[in-house]
Formats: sequence, C-alpha cells, structure tokens
Amino acid sequence: MPSIFVKFNQVIKGVCVIEIIDVVDTMKFRADQVRNMNQKIAFVPTMGFLHEGHLALLDKGKHIADHLVLSIFVNPTQFSQTEDYTIYPKNLEKDLSLAEQYGVDTVFTPDKETMYPSNYQSYVYLEHLPNFLCGRSRPTHFKGVTTIVTKLFNIVKPHYAIFGEKDYQQLAIIRHMVRDLNMDIQVIGLPIVREADGLAMSSRNSYLNPEQRKIACCLYQCITLAKKMVASGEKNASTIIETASNHIRSYIETRIDYLNISNTETLEDIKIIDQPALFALAVYVGKTRLIDNTILNPL
Repeated sequence: MPSIFVKFNQVIKGVCVIEIIDVVDTMKFRADQVRNMNQKIAFVPTMGFLHEGHLALLDKGKHIADHLVLSIFVNPTQFSQTEDYTIYPKNLEKDLSLAEQYGVDTVFTPDKETMYPSNYQSYVYLEHLPNFLCGRSRPTHFKGVTTIVTKLFNIVKPHYAIFGEKDYQQLAIIRHMVRDLNMDIQVIGLPIVREADGLAMSSRNSYLNPEQRKIACCLYQCITLAKKMVASGEKNASTIIETASNHIRSYIETRIDYLNISNTETLEDIKIIDQPALFALAVYVGKTRLIDNTILNPL
C-alpha cells in the first residue's frame, strides 16, 4: 500500500474536505478506495484557470457520480515551441476556491516532472481524426492531448469523463480513442458556454485587451451568419465559408487559421450541406488563437 500524502483544504461549511493530491500513486490509491466502496467517479480534466464552461462540467459531474475529481495540469506535450505553454494563464488559488464551491472531492495537481519523468518515451495518437481542423496547423497537438488524457484516465480511474463541446475535434478524438482502446469510461460532452455577447468561454480570452475582446465576437457572428444562410436554404459550403471569411477579415487584428464545414463524424471537408454538418473555425485576434463551432442543420 502506498503512503498517502494528501493536503487538505477545509471547506463546504465545515462538513467536508477537498483533497489536493499531487502524487500519482496517491491519486491511484484514492481512486481505488472510492471504487472499492462501489462509488462512481466523475472526472473533469482541465489546464486550470477555470471559467463558467469548466464549472458547468463540474456541476454535471457532481450530479451523475458519487466522487468528483478535477485535474489541473498545463500539459506541455500539446503545445508546440511557438505556442503559449510558458505563459498559459494560471490561478491555482482561485481554481481551488471554485472547486470547493462546486463540491469537488479531489483535485489532482501533478507537475510536469511527475507526468513526464526523465526518459519518458510513450505516446498515444490516432491516425485519421487529428489530420483535420486544428490538426492541420497544430500537427503535434492531439498526440499530446490523447497521451495526457490516457495517462489521467489510468491514474484517476473514472467511470465518467466530462468535456466541453467547444473543442469539438478534441471530444471526437477522445471518444474514438476510448472506443478503439476498449476503455471502460463513458465520455460525456456538454454544450458550449458563452458570454452574454456570444463569445465562447475560454481561458485564453484573458489574453485579449478591451478592443480585441470586442473584435473576438466576430467568431460568434460568423456562426450566427452561417446558421441564417443555411436556414434560408444555402447548401453550398464554399459560399458560406467565403461569406464568413469576408466578415472576419473586415475586422482589424484578425487572422484566419481555418474556417471549415465538415462531416460531423469523420471531420472531412464537405462541399454540399445535405445533412447536419460541423461548422468550425479558428481565428487569431491579435496573438490569441480562438476556436468555436456549431452544427448546421439543413432544411
């Protein structure tokens, strides 16, 4: 039996404690304890800097399981050398306070050396789904995502894993990986949580200055525009993409990574929208890369 080194924060009206664990063997042992009591574990993996989107995931987890685990780990293997790993926003104290408020039972907060020790060599990747959308401009990203998610699944041992649909491709990849590798985990996706003006909630929104924050609404405006075009009978994907692209380019400080209309299962580009299709976009506002998506339903 491993030694248990658990830090505690006394919370929730003095009745419960939230466990803060940063050791892999300790987290595995705690998960085994919960499972041995025939309790269900819900798991929300995050990189921290929690916002309302994350909190919706935690709320779902609290309602479907007996024990709720939140992980906070900024995963270096999903960032390229030119991306924002070293400056990714962090506020652990605030994250733990929110975790307390939402009834999280255990927070797993490993460091980089814990998850990727010296001479680390093993990675998990899919052959097809990562080759589209974000994977085209971030070719190593999803190998990092699937690797860390697999590791976290092995450590936390959840019955349910909960993700947001804002990262549609990520969710599709994780679901496919779980199915392919026969993982005994139910993957749950929840709808995008948006600001009042439609901007999808993201930790990276904190990078935007006030003027950029206004400009960032162009992503949601494109989604609204695409939906209206489809509702009016437009089925030509290139026409919708061109219209949306022109709208984004009308704003200063924007640069399009991609705008795609894709098959909802394979993520392959489609030309004619004759069945529900994914409209996904990634746009730089200043130096900040934002993503969003919706499902277009033809008449």
